[in-house]
Amino acid sequence: MGQMSCGLIGAPVQSGASQPGCLMGPDGYRTAGLSQVIEELGFQVTDFGNVAPQQSSQSTHANPAVHDLGETIGWASALKDAALDAIAKVDLPIFLGGDHSLSIGTVPGVAEHAAAKGQEQFVLWLDAHPDIHTLDTTDSGNLHGTPVAYFIGQTGFEGVYPDLQVTVSPKNVCMLGIRSVDKAERDALSEIGVDVHDMRAIDEHGIAAPLRAFLERVRNANGALHVSLDVDFLDPDIAPAVGTTVPGGATFREAHLVMEMLHDSGFVTSIDLVELNPFLDERGRTAQLMVDLCASLLGRKVLDRKTRRY
Repeated sequence: MGQMSCGLIGAPVQSGASQPGCLMGPDGYRTAGLSQVIEELGFQVTDFGNVAPQQSSQSTHANPAVHDLGETIGWASALKDAALDAIAKVDLPIFLGGDHSLSIGTVPGVAEHAAAKGQEQFVLWLDAHPDIHTLDTTDSGNLHGTPVAYFIGQTGFEGVYPDLQVTVSPKNVCMLGIRSVDKAERDALSEIGVDVHDMRAIDEHGIAAPLRAFLERVRNANGALHVSLDVDFLDPDIAPAVGTTVPGGATFREAHLVMEMLHDSGFVTSIDLVELNPFLDERGRTAQLMVDLCASLLGRKVLDRKTRRY
């Protein structure tokens, strides 16, 4: 087998969030040395640069809370095209965010590619939030709260978000680290049947067991696995550079365990690194941690890391 290839795709989108700064995310990862780290692990790396949003004529919605709708749709259309292009060219595309609305584009893109190959698409959602709002249920109007509802085919997006060629089955979505859920999302989760493991479940049973069970389902289906890693999956004490901090997140050890298990599985076919807001970081420590986690996912062991002072 030849050298594995990675592609970096910058998605400097912040229209889905409430606080500015996520547009700096892709360059934060680049500054933290993501390319070099991946190359040291034996991958061939291509940086495809940053995606630019397409034009969208859609700008308003019946829900007055929704903001920056046209811009977010423009990003989604561009990122779906970028995902389809990148995943045809490299073994592993890594989307550098940018707020989590980027998954409105990336997940449908990789799912379409998987379907063309006859594979089921699976998604591991590592996040404090389930992001399963529709355009009608969001109170904040922040569209980074809508991607999961959209790509699993919930109603209310038709004629607004880009038409979906392929939906991801809710049973193929696993959420780990959830700890901030409002009533509309709680109702949706109970109805839809997504596999959700909140921090209480992780405290009681550990993080390895639910992940192992999910990876077994991916194995049995011979599926493609997209990993969407939100900075706020992590505890804000170790990852402060996010506009949606929720206490009680995954520890350094839990997060690296997840990444090492993902690497051992060999199933990961695409990755989102989202919600990095360098404007809120402390001397780059969050960007560095996210790079280290990505390295663990690609095969580096925690013990291989150089000692670092902050």
